[in-house]
Amino acid sequence: MLSALAEARLVPTPSSVDSNLSLERAYAVADEIRRLRIARGERPCGYKIGFTNRGIWDRYGVHAPIWAPIWDTTVESLEAARNEAVVSLAPFVQPRLEPEVMFGFATAPRAGMSEGELAACIDWVAHGYEIVHTHFADWRFRAADTVVDFALHGRLFVGRRVSIARFADPGPELAALRVTLTCDGRDVETGQAEIVLGGPLTALRLWVDAMSAQAQRWPIRAGDIVSTGTITDAAPIRPGEHWLTRLDDDRLVPAGLRTAA
Repeated sequence: MLSALAEARLVPTPSSVDSNLSLERAYAVADEIRRLRIARGERPCGYKIGFTNRGIWDRYGVHAPIWAPIWDTTVESLEAARNEAVVSLAPFVQPRLEPEVMFGFATAPRAGMSEGELAACIDWVAHGYEIVHTHFADWRFRAADTVVDFALHGRLFVGRRVSIARFADPGPELAALRVTLTCDGRDVETGQAEIVLGGPLTALRLWVDAMSAQAQRWPIRAGDIVSTGTITDAAPIRPGEHWLTRLDDDRLVPAGLRTAA
């Protein structure tokens, strides 16, 4: 998988080689990938949660969340003034774009927290994008395959960070967020953040609890960034496009992304 990542090429799904591949074994592979990436000098800086959008489960045949580390090599902030970035698509295989809500932890959370207690651990909230991609042809896979495939993580673009204190009740307020994704001036799709397991903060809480039960015991640390999943379907992207979002909550800042070859 690391070779496929480096060479931006397709490979057979692990489940086509081993029909008994379980999620448990897939996370063991992901743990070894994590170890190898740290050994070669990459630094984990948080996590992405995938397949939190219940509206796309049937489309992709994955019916529960997955997750994976994100890295200092895959995370960047959008340019401050315009909240926009330019990205080459050369490193990605069949890339798609996801508008998301992401959080930054001030203190490490623990399993079993209420959403209010979890919000007290959060420093900031932001809107931005994740580029997802897959090394499996035609986006056909099983859930365990996606775990081995870096949880489909390609790149995370973190938008302007807003203090969580700006939200009086961040759970329902963020769940009510509506995002319209546009490409070259054309509306592609509108989604409401409630589709993400009931809202971004709820998705975060469920993930924190699930992480505590994971055999690999990956740490969640102060300073970690966690992206909570796409609010629309993942949109195929091509070179030469200009993507923007419109938000119905002016506490968060719309984001832009331009794609290059």
